[in-house]
Amino acid sequence: MGNKQLRVVYFFRKPFTDYFSIEELFGFIQSALPSDIQFENYYLKRLSKGLSDRLLSCFEVIDKQGDINHITGDVHFVSFLMQKKRTVLTIHDLEVLKRIKGFSRFIIKFFWFTLPAIRVKYITVISEFTKQELLKVINVNPDKIVVIHNSISPSIKFLPKAFNHEKPSILHVGTAHNKNLERLIEAIGGLNVKLTILGHLRDHHTALLQQYNIDFENYFSLPYQHVIKRYQEADIVSFVSLYEGFGLPIIEANAIGRPVITSTLTSMPEVAGDAALLVNPENVAEIRAAIISLINDDSLRNELVEKGKLNVMRFQPAFIARQYADLYQKMNSEINH
Repeated sequence: MGNKQLRVVYFFRKPFTDYFSIEELFGFIQSALPSDIQFENYYLKRLSKGLSDRLLSCFEVIDKQGDINHITGDVHFVSFLMQKKRTVLTIHDLEVLKRIKGFSRFIIKFFWFTLPAIRVKYITVISEFTKQELLKVINVNPDKIVVIHNSISPSIKFLPKAFNHEKPSILHVGTAHNKNLERLIEAIGGLNVKLTILGHLRDHHTALLQQYNIDFENYFSLPYQHVIKRYQEADIVSFVSLYEGFGLPIIEANAIGRPVITSTLTSMPEVAGDAALLVNPENVAEIRAAIISLINDDSLRNELVEKGKLNVMRFQPAFIARQYADLYQKMNSEINH
């Protein structure tokens, strides 16, 4: 290879507002790529809507290809007319297949998962859990699927905070159904805590908060630096989700230095390692007991914070970027031999 730079073109969906978007994630990774990787970003001109726009997107990318093509997610179908031996696809999760049924599910499965898997050289996934999920729904050689975790933002820094024993602040991230806010609200009923919620509240959330007389604040559509501020203000971070392809808030809490409670399900134990308190997210009593333990047990909180400092090293941009660079170089070697 010598010192020749490898030209990698990253293909992104047409941008739109999204918390911790695919674009941000790969921005962190690109900032840490080694010098033998030269990268360019290509953003699709059309949204992923309707048959004609999606077909036009497939043709749009033909003459935009590099030594290596990296489809960063969401628009898996643009792989159809790309050079297979030069193309890698990142699949973030399979949540869409859990939401739809019947013919719609068949179409999404075929055009977003089955056919793209045939049309690319490698697939990267963000957790071992996602790899196993993918292997259940498509027939593909497991060696073709490479696990490379998400990177954490380099802007997140460790910031110690004195624990508020009088009225601890609990930060809960996300309000979609899988984020399990309803059970958390029930679990903290009667506790002298303040709950900060990131995400749009639904009417039933507000009704539950009133029913359990919870002191709460709600924020949504925040710039990322304001999201970080909410972590810094928290005493405990709650992420008792029912389903995650990854679970970024776990390592965000680790990085800032806050004890985190998360779930025993899907990818979350893999991401948390030993740096979080794991609970059955369907068991309200277990969630409540874990929160009470974190409030009352100084040594437990301190232990989780220290373990969090170590855990987060696995997700630093330079560490993740090196794994992608190694994959690109492997693909290039396979092309040239």
